[in-house]
Amino acid sequence: MADTLTFPVTLPRELATWLGAPAQAAETAREYILLGLFLEGRISGGKAAELLGLTRRGFVSLLARKGIDYFRLTPDEWAEQVALVQAWSAPRG
Repeated sequence: MADTLTFPVTLPRELATWLGAPAQAAETAREYILLGLFLEGRISGGKAAELLGLTRRGFVSLLARKGIDYFRLTPDEWAEQVALVQAWSAPRG
């Protein structure tokens, strides 16, 4: 990351202890900020992975460990995707 910005964040001591040692707390907070931006749709999974220094596969694994779905589709959207896959895989002839 060539262009960075560092700023202080004030947290209740109790919250800071949950984040771990100061060096780890900063990295954990950064991770959660990026995950939050991804969940809000403000950055893509690819961008979040890049900023976290992960591959896309590594980012998907991180999401799985955190219990976060990479694909956030409604039931209707899932049904549409399933129908598309079934149509693509149907025998042609």
